Amino acid sequence: MAAFTRSDDLQGATFVGANLRGARFVESDLSGVVMRGVEVADVDIDAPWLPDADFFRVNGVDVIPFVEAELDRRFPGRAQRRAADPDGLRAAWAVLERTWAATLDRAAAMPVETLDVSVDGEWSFAQTLRHLVLATDTWLGKAILRLDQPFHPLGQLDAGTAGDDVDLSVFTTETPSYAEVLDARADRVAMVRDLLAGVTADELDAPRANPHAPRHPETVRSCLHVILEEEWEHHRFAVRDLDTLDAG
Repeated sequence: MAAFTRSDDLQGATFVGANLRGARFVESDLSGVVMRGVEVADVDIDAPWLPDADFFRVNGVDVIPFVEAELDRRFPGRAQRRAADPDGLRAAWAVLERTWAATLDRAAAMPVETLDVSVDGEWSFAQTLRHLVLATDTWLGKAILRLDQPFHPLGQLDAGTAGDDVDLSVFTTETPSYAEVLDARADRVAMVRDLLAGVTADELDAPRANPHAPRHPETVRSCLHVILEEEWEHHRFAVRDLDTLDAG
């Protein structure tokens, strides 16, 4: 089967009468794609940045508000992820911690080897927790706290996550135990909680550099919003995959 990678320039391509049945698009830019008279039965789209789009129209209807409302219904507390003031952010993090605690309890009731199983090529549950360690280190340790070496060795790397200036030798190449992953995760969750416990409105407005693009301005608040967004999106992925594993 044909495979098209980052090196293949399909921008502006036109597909007429093409059979894309069963095709899979991973980390691909489909911005501005126009589809007319297409068969979309059983299509499954996962777009974490959907709320940032101007629109996503299906048959002339912008479906973004419906998708967001349904996700907020399924995951109580998710709607608080863009809280702007200190009390709102503290409340947003508290409900997120409770949500993850329940999911960790669910995972703990499963055979431990299951938590290293990849579903449909995605990260395993343990790898998802490790990625959140890295996300916290990137946006809290590196961006907000500006630590010289903010990264935990168990952080789960992916392309571009930590930034081009990161010393990759910091990260382990071994697969850690699930208990070690939980310890690393708990430590980073506590770091966010501790920061939020004393943060002020003025501190939220303080300027910071984007850890991936230092010339792009951020604030402490916007960095915290990224952390909350990462947490909720990856919780959604984790629950989805646990449901699949539970179904056998």
